[in-house]
Amino acid sequence: MFTRSDLEQLEAKGIKPEILDEQMYYFRQGFPYIRLLRPATTDDGILAFSVSTKEELIRYFEEEADQVRIMKFVPASGAASRMFKHLFGFREAIALSAGIPKEYITDTGFNSARYFYDHLPQFAFYEELRSSIEKTGRKLSREPDPHDLQIIVDHLLFEAGLNYGALPKALLQFHNYPDGPRTALEEHLVESAHYTMDRNHVSHIHFTVSPEHLRKFKERISAVLKKYEDTFNTHFDIGFSIQKPSTDTLAVDETNDPFRNPDGTLHFRPAGHGALLSNLSELDADIIFIKNIDNIVPDRLKESTIEYKKLIGGYLLQVRQKIFDFLRKAGNNEITGNETREMVSYVCSRNLVSLPADFENLAEEKQCEVLFRILNRPIRVCGMVKNAGEPGGGPFWVAGKDNNQTLQIVESSQVDETDEMQKRIFRASTHFNPVDLVCCIRDYKGEKFNLKEFVDHAAGFISLKSSGGRTLKAQELPGLWNGSMAGWITLFVEVPLITFNPVKTINDLLRDEHQS
Repeated sequence: MFTRSDLEQLEAKGIKPEILDEQMYYFRQGFPYIRLLRPATTDDGILAFSVSTKEELIRYFEEEADQVRIMKFVPASGAASRMFKHLFGFREAIALSAGIPKEYITDTGFNSARYFYDHLPQFAFYEELRSSIEKTGRKLSREPDPHDLQIIVDHLLFEAGLNYGALPKALLQFHNYPDGPRTALEEHLVESAHYTMDRNHVSHIHFTVSPEHLRKFKERISAVLKKYEDTFNTHFDIGFSIQKPSTDTLAVDETNDPFRNPDGTLHFRPAGHGALLSNLSELDADIIFIKNIDNIVPDRLKESTIEYKKLIGGYLLQVRQKIFDFLRKAGNNEITGNETREMVSYVCSRNLVSLPADFENLAEEKQCEVLFRILNRPIRVCGMVKNAGEPGGGPFWVAGKDNNQTLQIVESSQVDETDEMQKRIFRASTHFNPVDLVCCIRDYKGEKFNLKEFVDHAAGFISLKSSGGRTLKAQELPGLWNGSMAGWITLFVEVPLITFNPVKTINDLLRDEHQS
């Protein structure tokens, strides 16, 4: 199927031919659906801590944080273009109708172009946008003028103005402050200073970026770094990485044959956020917080976010210590029968892992071996908010290998919507995954796990895209926080809804949570 020039193209990208064989298999056979058993709830799988336990875990994190290297990992390579879908639609409608369609003036719904226009001064980027427009010799009228809306949109989205339509979310001005607006990138620096700073006053944070935006990231950091380092008495250790070409996936046509570019080369596409597992695995840290670039709030609301970051971090450190103590002793053949039984009780009470069905019938020595094998893996603690109707994944008990029950974050694309029972279980979910997690990627000896060993490769999905007017099928790798972490020790903790404030459209910045 693949020519010599194809193989040379693969070699240049760092992709092994057997990887393509696996991708072709899933294109032709499809990915299997996950089998849901029941939703994880606060009665069954999600921990909801009392006030006293919460305070204890925060205190534990603050006491133990100096003993480990903590880092924040922020996937920030995504373009902001989807945030402006309604404004791009407005601009396209003007081009097609040679004027502003009436519905764009009369529609005042929250995600409308008119709502954006009517509340323009409330955006953090307003002054910069106004200045950009006034440089052309035009002043915005005080009374609503439909023609102003077209000028405003052009200066916001395109290169003649702020060019927001071509920038990543990280570089958009999100929030207003007396000393000027902050970008999402800056808000993550501020938040990071509160829970990643070590004993030497160094705060560690890592961003994944697109190659074409790396220079702009560095320029923004250079412009603001001293201000935030002085404010928080810290030195920021800031890392950047890009999604590796070796994680790109092959596209196929509608007959599942390799999709080729006009020059005959194979057509590859970025493989979604699951490809960032490679970036995560290269981080030099013991404890890593993961959070999306757009889930950020102004300072007046940061207290709850920081509290619950410390809470899930404290819980991870507690569980990690318990597991590491057991693994060290077991590795040195120093475990007693009582200690094995105590660990079994701990594992079951915390839903750390599922034990084999015949576990109780095994000899103590064999039980210790089984525990060692299933506990020696990466750990993650995931914050879960009560379901507020947001699209996306949630926490579930699923049927794992050998029919073991495991806790997983499940996306809708993994569920068979034609199966009424599975659909009912998915819709009965009480909680939502806000991508608010903290993880440990080193073992009890301090060595990094090979994270690829814990991936459920059957948890990817296929979507329809197009290139050059032709339809193609694209394949995404198992998601970073679902299939890519399927083999990890997974713990769910309830966190309040106030910790989840994503910005999916530009108008979301008009919500109270994002107003200063």
